[in-house]
Amino acid sequence: MEHADLIVLGAGQSGLATAALAPRHGFTRILVLEGAEEPGGSWPRYYDSLTLFSPARYSSLPGMRFPGDLDRYPRRDEVVGYLRDYARRLSADIRTSTTVTAVTRQDGTWSVRTDDGREFTARAVMAATGDYGAPFVPDVIGRVDFGGRVLHAAHYRSPDAFAGQRVVVVGGGNSAIQIAAELGPVADTTLATRRPIGWTPQRPLGRDLHWWLKHTRLDVAPFRRLLAKGPVSVLDDGHYRTALDQHGVDRRDIFSRLTTDGVVYADGTKAGVEDDEVELVAAQVVLGGESCPPPSTTTSTVCVTGPSSGSPRRTSCARRARRRPGQSGRALQ
Repeated sequence: MEHADLIVLGAGQSGLATAALAPRHGFTRILVLEGAEEPGGSWPRYYDSLTLFSPARYSSLPGMRFPGDLDRYPRRDEVVGYLRDYARRLSADIRTSTTVTAVTRQDGTWSVRTDDGREFTARAVMAATGDYGAPFVPDVIGRVDFGGRVLHAAHYRSPDAFAGQRVVVVGGGNSAIQIAAELGPVADTTLATRRPIGWTPQRPLGRDLHWWLKHTRLDVAPFRRLLAKGPVSVLDDGHYRTALDQHGVDRRDIFSRLTTDGVVYADGTKAGVEDDEVELVAAQVVLGGESCPPPSTTTSTVCVTGPSSGSPRRTSCARRARRRPGQSGRALQ
């Protein structure tokens, strides 16, 4: 049995930043336990095109600047490389391929057990695992009879597998927008959200929004409750909004239920498939900036209702009206 002052569960950005700052708070023996083969948390498993919507200048962890042009918006693989370089510079003991199965506390001491039977003790434990490793797909009405496969956005990588299909992307946050925008050129795509898209200029007056938030102190203002009542903010320099327009990506209100061969919207409109060859896919877009509500008000779901005959069809009602990834995806900090 090994003992540490602090055990951090997870070697993503939160876990690594915690390990970096822990010595300032009196922790000298720091142990980081990570289930994956390398540090980096969930970043290596995000979709291929994910791009931060915070520039590199505002995406650094404590003590190490994000390399390169500070005004650019880093891609997923750049973030992965940065996190692994950051981990190598830490004095903490990082154990990869180590899955924690239980955390208990007795007489003021924490005990952490792993799947291979090892046990570690510490005076403090910090959980920094995030929620990406346990994707949640809500029990949408009609899902039992749904004729296709259900795919969580955690398993979405690129638009290639959806070429020629009819797709409904549900979610109004940054990643949902980016996924819909890259599906648009290859698939008949609809974007379904609870509220209109909250488009926000990414670079007002030539400066990134994060610069303005920092220098006006609005980033620490107590506006969280007010912001929660409005639409999810989608930061965009115009690239994604234009892409949605150019490729005829519909925005519609969230559908009310699934059927054996498609979806039914609140106004009774049905979107389905035309033949027996189609594959129907539904997936929750957890990166889209909207949290999962109860089944009766489901959001953040992607439905691919299969390929249509010949070229993907476009509907006539195309309308255009968000730290992680242009703009979309998650902010790193």
